Amino acid sequence: MKEAEMTVPHFFMCPISLDLIKDPVTLCTGQTYDRSSIEKWLAAGNLTCPVTMQKLQDPSMVPNNTLRHLIDQWLQMGPQFDPVYLSTIDSLASLKKILESGEASLEYKCQTLQNIQALTEESQSGNSCLFQLGFFPLLLELLFGKVESRLSEGSAKFAEQALSCVLRLLSLGEYECLNMLREESKLESFQFLFDQGTSKIKRSLCQIIEAISSSLETRELCAKLGKNRKLLKGLILLVHQTYGASEAGIKAISALCCLESNRENMVQEGGINGLLTYIYDAQRHERNLAPKAMATIELLLGLESAKEALINDPNGIKALIKMVFRVSDHQGSESAIRSLMFICTDSLQAREEAIGAGVLTQLLLLLQSQCSGRTKTKARMLLKLLGSKWDEEPKHL
Repeated sequence: MKEAEMTVPHFFMCPISLDLIKDPVTLCTGQTYDRSSIEKWLAAGNLTCPVTMQKLQDPSMVPNNTLRHLIDQWLQMGPQFDPVYLSTIDSLASLKKILESGEASLEYKCQTLQNIQALTEESQSGNSCLFQLGFFPLLLELLFGKVESRLSEGSAKFAEQALSCVLRLLSLGEYECLNMLREESKLESFQFLFDQGTSKIKRSLCQIIEAISSSLETRELCAKLGKNRKLLKGLILLVHQTYGASEAGIKAISALCCLESNRENMVQEGGINGLLTYIYDAQRHERNLAPKAMATIELLLGLESAKEALINDPNGIKALIKMVFRVSDHQGSESAIRSLMFICTDSLQAREEAIGAGVLTQLLLLLQSQCSGRTKTKARMLLKLLGSKWDEEPKHL
């Protein structure tokens, strides 16, 4: 069907030419234009996004293949084009304008986010609709675009809802937009939200840190976060809070430590001590993140500063021994044994402390358990290192 015979949906129209988009491209602001129109705009010396008037930190254009596909489908199918899907996109486009508006109140924007969530939960392709319409960079800009002096109750509520939407969009695996946080002002806003935010905000920001640490696209940003000592200290403090918050903190710390350049700063800010305290103090039903904490400690023990921090921690050796054997749960046992070998190989004090804290009993119990053969091999090696005659698997205690 010819486009002249149909009314063009406004979200298929270029905001500059007001004609049907032929070659959709998206700017870093999340706005989509027809390539020829935006190229003319930029060639004229304009350095802003025509719709938002934001300064373009990156003038590159990314082809919006999803929108191109939708327009092609609409042109081919005409009235037969899925009216429900079209209606969903139309509604979301209208809601986006409210979020973009400088006149809409914070309360109205919170209600808008609730409407967006309800609308996308009803549609199987809801998240992809949000992404294609440029909600991801818009929400990031609303969250981190300016530094506040204080976080009001309304601002906290909006941040919680916006972060929830951001995390859903992150599930699509598109992390490039997060590089906006490389800008000092936006990273400062991130830090402000982390410092002043509710527990829910802190947990959401930890999940964003995990996403940043998992992608090659955001590797430079991950390294930048690892140099932010205030953020590292905040993550370590989070480990000592309620279970949900401590879990998020441990995951974020573990993710950041995957980048080798971040590890020394993490140790210097008390990462080893924080993780050891979590393992030592947590009750059994709260310790499902103990194996991850243990694996992170093992990773950090490649640094001399980490070994020193562990040995000097009053409960350091005891925390490792606590992880050697756990009834019906051997996750973390091998990491604990390898960590003890790291520490005990060069330190007589550590060997004596480990023996005094009951490591031999824990190792013997482990050898009689259903743990893996590799873990048992490591246990025998540690027994031998400790000078025990029990370096062979016993038949009974």
